[in-house]
Amino acid sequence: MSCNNCKCMQEKFDELKETIEELRNVDGNLMPVLQKSQEIFGCVDSDVQDFISKELNIPKAEIYGVSTFYSLFSLEAKGETVIRVCLGTACYVKGSKAILDRLSEELNIDVNKTSADGKFTLEATRCLGACGLAPVITINDKVYGRLVPDDVPKILKEYRK
Repeated sequence: MSCNNCKCMQEKFDELKETIEELRNVDGNLMPVLQKSQEIFGCVDSDVQDFISKELNIPKAEIYGVSTFYSLFSLEAKGETVIRVCLGTACYVKGSKAILDRLSEELNIDVNKTSADGKFTLEATRCLGACGLAPVITINDKVYGRLVPDDVPKILKEYRK
């Protein structure tokens, strides 16, 4: 997890426990508990899954299944800046794989990983819904379209400040 301070982590687990207590007797409580976990911790990692499993008496396998099924949830903490590269058909045909490779090279991180300093997460995704701008990437909530690999250094410069 992104915070190794024991006090900080205990406060986060206490906050999650409050949510669990509020939802304990509500049908379908796993989704809102997972959403709150993602909000608090930035991910639903193994420790968080163990905690939820124990508190709600739900098998960890079920929690893992839900956490990995929905793209809203991440099993690892994400960086401050999340870069998503569309590999849907329109983007792929127009060269998004080369853009993904250039981003990986420039950031010195593998796809679907976070940089050691926690600043960047690079993700390969399916359709981002902007096929007319193919190839497309998003950085946090900003969309960049009609890209070529040589656009990457200039774009990253904005986020490296």
